[in-house]
Amino acid sequence: MTAAAHPFDIVTLADAQAHIPQRPRDAHKGLFGHVLCIGGGTGMGGALALCAESALRAGAGRVSAATRAEHVAVLLARRPECMAHAVESPADIAELIASADVIAIGPGLGRDAWAQSLLDAALSSGRPLVVDADALTLIARVPRSLPAGSIVTPHPGEAARLLGITTDAVQADRSGSAQALAERYGCVAVLKGNGTLVAASGERARFVVGGNPGMASAGMGDTLTGIVAALRAQRHEAFAAAWIGAVLHAAAGDAVAARQGEHGLLASDLINALPSVFPRRMAG
Repeated sequence: MTAAAHPFDIVTLADAQAHIPQRPRDAHKGLFGHVLCIGGGTGMGGALALCAESALRAGAGRVSAATRAEHVAVLLARRPECMAHAVESPADIAELIASADVIAIGPGLGRDAWAQSLLDAALSSGRPLVVDADALTLIARVPRSLPAGSIVTPHPGEAARLLGITTDAVQADRSGSAQALAERYGCVAVLKGNGTLVAASGERARFVVGGNPGMASAGMGDTLTGIVAALRAQRHEAFAAAWIGAVLHAAAGDAVAARQGEHGLLASDLINALPSVFPRRMAG
């Protein structure tokens, strides 16, 4: 069966690399955007750390993390390039939101009143969002359109909650489910899984080639959120940022598996492999 027989186009690492521009010799961090990562509720700081670090490794010019105070020291120790901020209420992130080019929200966010208040602040900001994990569950409780240029990255269970159907129904029609998500929430949808699909209204869906079973481990979704947010901050349109990010994420996982095998593959291993899957072009 040819690709034209599918309701999607198949995309590979070569396709993704061809869409990543060469950086100019006079580049500075301001050219590559500011990603604000929001999450890390009580006891869940690791998810936000993975998201923030993957955004840095994917080339964002600046990355800030807004999280519970208990996680700030660990974040700074793990990745001092990330600007970590203790947040207790939406008032604490007003200036960060104002300076951000894109907001990644959901990794480790939790589902309590603190989480809901930060999500509400992000939704009302008008900034483009990359929404994952707990933020998707909160949105599913009260469905609403997202700010223009936003992206959701659900696994099948989260997609089922967002659409009000069963996970089996999502898996039975992954292409249709991805498209339904995009249209219902006015966003780009990345339906994760074996054969990740990226859909947007008015676009032919993309089917991502790559990835392996070793990536079925904690934190992988958090890394994808950071990668996609970084590409969005680097002036890629939402649909391109989503499918390119999904391809790079899969390719980095495959690079690790080729080197050390699938067993015991960690999300942090994938982050460290990210630079190797970007095109190696020297600035002109």
